[in-house]
Amino acid sequence: LPPLPRRLLLYDAACQIAQETAEKIQERNRYQRNGESSAKLNVIIRSSLQNLREKIDQLKDLLLRAVSTHQITQLEGDRRQNLVDDLLTRQRQLQASYKNEGPEPDVIRSSLMTGGVKRGVTNPWLLEESEETRGLGFDDLRQQQRRIIEEQDAGLDALSSIISRQKQMGQEIGNELDEQNEIIDDLANLVENTDEKLRNQTRHVKMVDKKSTSCG
Repeated sequence: LPPLPRRLLLYDAACQIAQETAEKIQERNRYQRNGESSAKLNVIIRSSLQNLREKIDQLKDLLLRAVSTHQITQLEGDRRQNLVDDLLTRQRQLQASYKNEGPEPDVIRSSLMTGGVKRGVTNPWLLEESEETRGLGFDDLRQQQRRIIEEQDAGLDALSSIISRQKQMGQEIGNELDEQNEIIDDLANLVENTDEKLRNQTRHVKMVDKKSTSCG
């Protein structure tokens, strides 16, 4: 298995070729607009596109070997596979642009500049996986994922228990409020009955007092 520096250099070279190809396509188009001959540039562009595709195929083979021989984890392999797929997409865009069937090469070149190799910018191929998974085999990685899932399940169980207790407390508060409302209703009825009796007694006293005055 080739060492990591070779894969890194290969990825750098592929990004550089894609960027230069986009610039050549832009220059070719400018020649065509000015009525100048672009035959030489077309030969260069076709050769660059072929070279780019070969380097992408080499990256795919190296990545497949690294994953199959457990040099890197499947998670890291998936991340690097996304980088290779992105390069392949750019190669197809450049191919379409070369045939005047795709977007303008300056648009493609601007996207390449964001993902290509620039001074002071870390190459995405060089980024490694996190310390938590680095050096772990497939069985260890699977156990770690299972442990994380178990911890998440335990957290969800605890959250579910808290929610259940809160629901029970809410139901108890609701029942107590219902009982308080019944007591208030009973008190209201009692007060109303007492008030009615007082009014009746008041009318009775007035009638007795009126009769007593008339007899006198």
